[in-house]
Parts: sequence; C-alpha cells; structure tokens
Amino acid sequence: MSILQDKFGREHNYLRISITERCNLRCTYCMPAEGIELSPKSHIMSYEEIFDIAKEFVAHGVTKIRLTGGEPLVRKDAHVILEKLATLPVRLTLTTNGVLVDRFIDTFKKCGIKSLNVSLDSLDIEKNTKITRRNYFKRVYDNILLLLEEGFQVKVNCVLMKGFNDDEIIDFINLTQKLPLHIRFIEFMPFDGNRWNFDKLVSLKTILERVDAAFGQDEILKLEDAPNDTTKAYKIKGFKGDFAIISSVTNPFCDGCNRIRLTANGQLKNCLFSTAETDLLSVMRAGRSIVPIIEKTILAKRAVRNGMETLEDFKNMDSHSQNRSMIKIGG
Repeated sequence: MSILQDKFGREHNYLRISITERCNLRCTYCMPAEGIELSPKSHIMSYEEIFDIAKEFVAHGVTKIRLTGGEPLVRKDAHVILEKLATLPVRLTLTTNGVLVDRFIDTFKKCGIKSLNVSLDSLDIEKNTKITRRNYFKRVYDNILLLLEEGFQVKVNCVLMKGFNDDEIIDFINLTQKLPLHIRFIEFMPFDGNRWNFDKLVSLKTILERVDAAFGQDEILKLEDAPNDTTKAYKIKGFKGDFAIISSVTNPFCDGCNRIRLTANGQLKNCLFSTAETDLLSVMRAGRSIVPIIEKTILAKRAVRNGMETLEDFKNMDSHSQNRSMIKIGG
C-alpha cells in the first residue's frame, strides 16, 4: 500500500506547501487583528529543504503541488522555489492575494504554471480595504485582468460572511458574463483568532437560493465535478466563466479528499481542521528518513474534518479553537 493512502482508502496525491507565514495583507478571516507571532527564521524551511521534502512526496505519488503562505510571493526566493519545484513531474500552481503577481508573469510561464487562485473578497473598494486592512484593491483587480490577458486560468477565491459581502454574490457571478473567470465562494471556516461564529456563515443552500432568485433555475447549469474537487461548480448559460461553492462546513467533501498540507516551519497536517501536526523538518535535518513519519500521519487522518462530523461539532468552539490561524496553515 502507498504511504500516501489512509485507512479509508483515500490516496493523497496533492501537496499544499506554505513557504512563508508572512503576508502583505491582514485579512480578518485569516489573521487575528493583533497579528501573529512568526516562527523564528531558523525554523522556516529553506528552498533546498522545501525541494527535498517535495521530492520525497513526488516519489511516493504526489502529482500536484500548490504553494501558499501567508502570501507566497512576498518570500524573497519565491522565484527560486518555483523554478526548483518546476523540475519535478507535477502540476505546479499557487494561491496568492494578487498584489505582486505582475512581477512574476515570466516566472510563472517559465515554470509551466497554467492556473492561479487569487483571493478577492469584495468588489467594493471600501469593503475590500476593511477586510484586508490594506488598500490594494485596484492593484489586485488589475493583476487579475493581466493574468487573463497573459493566458492564465484564474480562480477567484471569495470567503463569504453574512452581513459583510454576501450581498455581492450576484456581482461576482456577473463578472463571469464577459470574463473567463472561475469564481469560488468559500464558506467562512473557523481558525484561531478569526472570531468565527455560525451566524456569519453563508451556506451552500443560501448561495444557490440567491443565484436562483437572480437568474432563474433554467439559466443555471450544473457542471461536472472531478472526483477530488472541493467545489460544486455551476455556470450561467451564455456566460464565459463559471462559479463554484466550497462548502467545507455545511456540505463537506471529505470522502474524496486527496490533500495534505506542509506548513512553512515544516509541520505536516493531514487535514485543514486538524489540531495535530507532525514535524518533518526536524527529522530531515537530523538526517533521518521522513517516509515513516509521513505514512504514520496519513494513517492517522480522521474520516471527516478531524472528527467534526456535524454542524453541532462546529458550534462547539473547543472543537477547533486549538488549530492554527489560517495564515500559519496556508489554506
């Protein structure tokens, strides 16, 4: 049996690597208002260590690698990391807040990157400034258009919060009428310091009801979802782009999960919601094989969201209050 197969038969061929805990934004759902205590620089993986760990995963079946952060492009050697990982036989991509992507267009092309996820939670400048605690809306929006012009597939990640940006659902979908964008609405998820509560959640059901009311059921096409997709994808008839919903809270997709996460300080997480972590970096620095550690961590994965099987489990803050803040996980 592969070391990347868990006891439920799920094969984990998708590795998400956070390469930094730093970010040039301060999004409310990702980082506490007071900021976070960063890991000492000596605890952060070097580009060589990132490559060596990634190479081990690829040797055992990983076929896709996504770089995350923090904001991955603020790391000074981000281009080196991308170019090193591009030598592996994987599909390489990244999630970014879009602020710096114009500086990396040539690097992306050199590395064979075809698709990027860009975070944008509001089309209103004031709201966007409020949620990111920075005023970069125009730069991000212009960079999304630049990526499209340069031939990249662009997925726009929008975290929905009731009473804040849920009135923009239709505005985001309308962007797909003339632009080949893939809008991804993400249910607000609980992490350390983001003041999550169930009342802020905008569910899959609510989103679809809003879309139905705006466009009519006959105009909404359900697209086919791939076996390991986290999204439920839809399209408005005649529109160039499409939209999808990531319903981690109200309608989880754990039975098809193929993802594992490596934090910037070399900790392996077998689930986004897991409070347990496995130290790969120290083991590798000690000259020992990380293979048994990876196998043990994968086998310890729970069936559903680190054991949070119901909505009631989510409402119990003790179920998730010991997890990292999102910025230190990497999504």
